Amino acid sequence: MILVITPELILPNETDSINQMFQEGLDLLHIRKPWISQNEMTEFITKIDGIFHSRLVLHTHYDLGKKYNISRFHFREIDRKEGTYKSFAEENTISTSVHDIITYNTLDKEWEYVFISPFFPSISKKGYGLDSAIKEEIQHRNNPDVKLIALGGIDQDNIHKVFESDVDGAALLGAIWQSEEPLKVFKKCRNALMS
Repeated sequence: MILVITPELILPNETDSINQMFQEGLDLLHIRKPWISQNEMTEFITKIDGIFHSRLVLHTHYDLGKKYNISRFHFREIDRKEGTYKSFAEENTISTSVHDIITYNTLDKEWEYVFISPFFPSISKKGYGLDSAIKEEIQHRNNPDVKLIALGGIDQDNIHKVFESDVDGAALLGAIWQSEEPLKVFKKCRNALMS
């Protein structure tokens, strides 16, 4: 499974790239834009082809889910700890993030999947993850109920190493959006797994 996370700010032609990536086999898109208004989020979603709305994951403005056939929601660690996700857990698919395998191993099966990061040093946050031990920690995975998605520093040159680890998928962010050609990078990552 390959997921893409949006950049925090809206980029020129971003939704065009998103539609193209979905057409090329993107599994899920996480819309992570913490600073945009509900109206801006509405406009952003409407620029993504309706046939792909069920494969969108909202990080904010969860109330737009019903309007746009979106039933996937991502919750930050603090939201998980404070239980603010609970009203969404019953009828929707929920995901969250962790930064160590011990926390991941304690999660209940109400969570569909979890991002674990930083897997490699971050592309979008310079210096972040340089001393991460996540790759080594994964050998201590013992949660059979929740899928584990690697995040952080993943690109076409190392994505195969992600899937050689005991994870269920990879999330792409910096490799895609810091490129002049997001679709080309996505296809290279996907093709690296198929070869």
